[in-house]
Amino acid sequence: MTERDTEPPRIAERKPFLVELQKGRRYQWCRCGQSRRQPFCDGRAHLGTGFEPLFFEAERDEEVLLCACKRTGDAPFCDGAHNNLPDGYREDDPDSAANRTIPEIVAGASPIAMLDGGCYVFSPDRATLHQRNGFRYCDVITERQGALYQSLFFATLAAGASQILSFGARDTVIFLAKGSMTINIGDRTFDCARKDGFIVKPGEAFQLSAKDDCALYFSVCPHADGPAFPESLTGDFDETSPLRRAETDPAHERPMASRTFQVLINKEHGSNAVTQFIGKIPRSKAEPHRHLYEESLIILSGEGCMWTENAKAHVRGGDVIFLPRKQLHSLQCVSDAPMEVVGVIYPGDNPSINY
Repeated sequence: MTERDTEPPRIAERKPFLVELQKGRRYQWCRCGQSRRQPFCDGRAHLGTGFEPLFFEAERDEEVLLCACKRTGDAPFCDGAHNNLPDGYREDDPDSAANRTIPEIVAGASPIAMLDGGCYVFSPDRATLHQRNGFRYCDVITERQGALYQSLFFATLAAGASQILSFGARDTVIFLAKGSMTINIGDRTFDCARKDGFIVKPGEAFQLSAKDDCALYFSVCPHADGPAFPESLTGDFDETSPLRRAETDPAHERPMASRTFQVLINKEHGSNAVTQFIGKIPRSKAEPHRHLYEESLIILSGEGCMWTENAKAHVRGGDVIFLPRKQLHSLQCVSDAPMEVVGVIYPGDNPSINY
């Protein structure tokens, strides 16, 4: 293939195409952006452009997002590059005539404000917490609340050691929102500070030792009903994944239009299919969009509003948003300081992919 450096491919569409691939079938993805059969080649539009179609064979039956902007680094699949193109990541007007008709859902005494399609906002400060000595926790996202892929639990731990915990044969991704602690797995001990991410591998039991009062979140993938409390640190430390802790570092932030994010836990840490990230949202309302992964979002600071098709709910620091796969949504920041969020997507490895 030859490509003329002075003439980039045409942007066929601003957002990727949702396509159902069939295992074993060969496809021709359009590189030039001029095909009339987007996202596939029409056999003629690329002639004379210097771009040739990309042939690929589907490895399984699956839904995928194929790049339409022709700027992806993961051809033929979308990698989120469209977000940083001019006019690629649009904002929405919260005061438009249509948006003014959207009613606000107020949870009242309940911890859950239910929106559309199984999406909801959960406020842990209104939830009843189970107590095991100094360790207190509650279910935030589980199969009982409609999740198909992941679970999330909020917990607090007073200074001192927790009981031993285990989530069985699952990836357990931890985010420490307050305080500092050590995490023990087998004969290994890791120091963790506020805003650190951490992963516990399947089959490993672990123990937390808080140096001061701590607040943390456990994302468990695939989903679990809750933690088990074994009597000992059963299971050896998985030596194939020695890197466990991820530190929040502004130097590693990546732009997504006016927003930024940093990936914390991913495949580099031995994650099977779960990705944890931290991001900042300036005062704005994103254009409504969808994802192919299931997502949980923890609001660390700032205030805003979570929008779906026919409902919205106020969000603030400490709240958790559950987003089912393919749910149309938009997160708005209304505070002067950027809203800081921590997200977990599963199954997925790139939080910037949307359609």
